[in-house]
Amino acid sequence: MNRFFTSESVTEGHPDKVCDRIADAILDAHLRRDPYARVACEVTACTDKVHVMGEITTYSHVNYVNTVRRVLHDIGYTESGQGFDDQSCAVTVDLHEQSPDIARGVATINERAAGAGDQGIMFGYACRETENYMPVAFELASKLTKRLSYVRQMQTLPFLRPDGKAQVTVEYVNDIPKRIDTVVLSAQHNDTISEEELKLALMDSVIFAVLPEDMLDRDTRYLINPTGRFVMGGPSADTGLTGRKIIADTYGGAARHGGGAFSGKDPSKVDRSAAYMARYLAKNIVASELADRCEVQLGYAIGVKEPVSIAVETFGTQRAPVPEILRLILNCEDLTPYGIISKFDLRRPMYEPLSCYGHFGINAADMPWEKIKWA
Repeated sequence: MNRFFTSESVTEGHPDKVCDRIADAILDAHLRRDPYARVACEVTACTDKVHVMGEITTYSHVNYVNTVRRVLHDIGYTESGQGFDDQSCAVTVDLHEQSPDIARGVATINERAAGAGDQGIMFGYACRETENYMPVAFELASKLTKRLSYVRQMQTLPFLRPDGKAQVTVEYVNDIPKRIDTVVLSAQHNDTISEEELKLALMDSVIFAVLPEDMLDRDTRYLINPTGRFVMGGPSADTGLTGRKIIADTYGGAARHGGGAFSGKDPSKVDRSAAYMARYLAKNIVASELADRCEVQLGYAIGVKEPVSIAVETFGTQRAPVPEILRLILNCEDLTPYGIISKFDLRRPMYEPLSCYGHFGINAADMPWEKIKWA
C-alpha cells in the first residue's frame, strides 16, 4: 500500500521564527542572571516594528531593545530600505509580572512540591525512519532550510535574503519510506537574480547538496519559488507571531500536538518541559526496541505536580505489552516539573539555538532529552 506524507520547515528569517528567536533570546538573557525567572514572553513583528509583551517575574534586568536588535542582526535583517532591519525598526515593550493566581501553583519555597505552571497535554514521538528517531520527511525539510540559511550566511549564494521555507513529500510503501515525491523550496532573494538562475543555484547548492540521492528519481517534482518571485519577505511582507510554527518545532505533523508552543516560556511551563520529557520517553522506548514507533502523551493540571494522565501509543509495533511499558516509565522517571527540570538541567540559558529548525532530532542532538539512557 502506498501513501504520501508531507512536512514543512522554515528558516530563522521567517516572520514567525523571528519572533520565536527573540522570545527565546529574552528567556536566555533572564536565565543567565536568574535561573528561577518565570518568563512568558510573546513577540509580534511587522513592517518597521517589533512588539515584546507578556509576563516576567524576576530580579534580573535585561535590555530588551538591545536584545531584539542583536537577534535581528544575527538573523540577517541588516539591509536598510527593505521595510525591516535591525537598526530602523521600532521596538516597544509591554511586560508585567506573572499573575498571582498562576504564581500560587509554582512559587513555593520547596521546589520539589511545585506544581505545573499550567494545565495542558504534551506529546512526544519517535520512530525508526532516521538515525535520530525522527520522521524522515521532517528531517529532510529541516536539512533543506538549514542549508538554505548556510549558503546565504556563507555568501555561497549572496543574492539570498533571510526568509525561506521548504516542504518534502515522501512516498511510503507498506509504511516504509521509499522515495521523495515532491520538493517545495521558497527562498527570499534580491531583485537582481533571474528566476532561472535562482532555480539552478538552489537545485545545485541546496537541494542536491542535502537530499539523499537514492530517494530521488526521474519522477520527483521540484517546485522552487512557485510564484516565480520572492523579493519581499520576512516581517515586512507578513506579520510574525510567537508560537505559530509549533509543527515545525516538533515532528512535522507526523505526531499529534497538544497545542502549546515552546518559545519564550521558562521550564516551569510544562508546554515546554513536559514535551521534552515526552520526547525522551518515546525515543528511549524505541531505542530500547520496545517498539518501532511510539507516541507518549502527558497531561498536567495547574498547581498539581504529578501528571494527571500518561498514555503510550505504539501503533501495533510494540515488542512488550503497553502496560509493561507504562510501568517502566513510572519506575524509571520522575514526571513532576521538578523532576523534569532537574533531569534535563532546564534552568540554564540554552533555548535560543532551538528556536528554529526543531527542538528534537539533529538540531537538538546535544540536548539531554535526546540522550538514550535505557538501551
